[in-house]
Amino acid sequence: MSQQIPEIEESTKFNLITSIWIVPFVALIIAGWLAYQYYSELGPEIKIIFPKNEGLQAGQSHIKYRDVPIGTVMKITLQEDGEGVAVIARMDKTAASYLNKNAKFWIVKPEVGMSGVSGLETLISGTYIDMYSKKGGVFKDEHVGLDHAYRVVGGGEYYHLNSPRGDSTIKVGTPIYFKNIKVGQVEYVVLSLDGKSMDVIVFIDKIYVPYVHTDSKFWVRSILNVGLSNGSLDVTIAPFTDLIQGAIEFSSSGVDDGNSVPYAFIFPLYKNSNVIESKKIGSGGKSIKKFMLRTQDSLAKLKLNASVRYDGFDVGEVKEIKLSYEKETHQMNGEVLINIDTSVFEDPNDTNHTGEENFYQAVEEGLRAKIIPTDPITGTLFVDLVFEENATKQMITQGEHYAVLPTIESNGAGVMDEVKKVLAKLNNLPLKKLITSIDKVVNESPTPICA
Repeated sequence: MSQQIPEIEESTKFNLITSIWIVPFVALIIAGWLAYQYYSELGPEIKIIFPKNEGLQAGQSHIKYRDVPIGTVMKITLQEDGEGVAVIARMDKTAASYLNKNAKFWIVKPEVGMSGVSGLETLISGTYIDMYSKKGGVFKDEHVGLDHAYRVVGGGEYYHLNSPRGDSTIKVGTPIYFKNIKVGQVEYVVLSLDGKSMDVIVFIDKIYVPYVHTDSKFWVRSILNVGLSNGSLDVTIAPFTDLIQGAIEFSSSGVDDGNSVPYAFIFPLYKNSNVIESKKIGSGGKSIKKFMLRTQDSLAKLKLNASVRYDGFDVGEVKEIKLSYEKETHQMNGEVLINIDTSVFEDPNDTNHTGEENFYQAVEEGLRAKIIPTDPITGTLFVDLVFEENATKQMITQGEHYAVLPTIESNGAGVMDEVKKVLAKLNNLPLKKLITSIDKVVNESPTPICA
């Protein structure tokens, strides 16, 4: 008896549950969901331009805000013009509302200086980008990074100093002192717009801002000061740190402590404290006016920043000196641009006229500028404002660029002239005959007899 083999019917229906395609289909769904989750949580991409890369690593370096990582550096490329590097970073979604015009970025790296060590934590975590911003505003995907840490203005105030001469000891990070207490530091050192001076922007901590007034004086702290005090030689040597990083100091009389410093106020940065201690009067600021002097006197020893004096007090300074040759007379014609603080000429008993108006009137009454020597040894010159007796009536005229102040020739007058007169009198004394007579009297005198 033969065994019957059952027949198998082939199914033409597709069963998803029992199909071999169920595995890749489920995998595709899971991958899609993961991709959706990833891109839905993915934050914006931004570009930050820095002058140079200072240790950042693509895929490793983070962007932090309040010490919380909120982004990662993805790519670092050179700018097309070669003037910096572009850092491409992927930010967290939660940080998007902070990426606006208020956002500030700077690189934090380990730095060792005379004032201490900063960025020490980066020795372990690596260099990173720090960020400051305020929430809200229009989103911005391209930013320009800072070359130094950003300071919140609410934590202090910025002040503008100007120096006619560059000082190699003043640079970004140079400390600011008040009564030997560090109260701030230099934030920017740039050439002024006219290219003739140096602008120094300093930051003073909030706690010390009340000590900065319009009458404050800023100066570069000297390494060595030598002077006489009560007949004794007084030598003061600054700390060794000043030799390395320099220092700026300021003081204030406190007279204007109730008035805040105007926004556009510029403080002169003096080269040392000795200049501050000179007899200088006037309120400065908008009272300082420019005047041009035209003279044929020799200006060989007149220097930039030389004093302009009235009645022995410094009321201004020389800002520019120009010389031109005149072929007909074979003389050098000089033009001297000076600053004068016209507030010096304010009369407290006459409130109807400003110091500038009084100055113009004084010129009409005989006030003239004269260039004379400061001392007989060096022959260094300065500008002296003096009243000339029997002076012809003149007034300040408006030149092409500046008001022209009338001058009178020095004619060799001044300290040097007086010294020459004294030397001439000494040369005319019959010293040789006098010495011969004294010698003759001594020789002819009888020898005293000793008991």
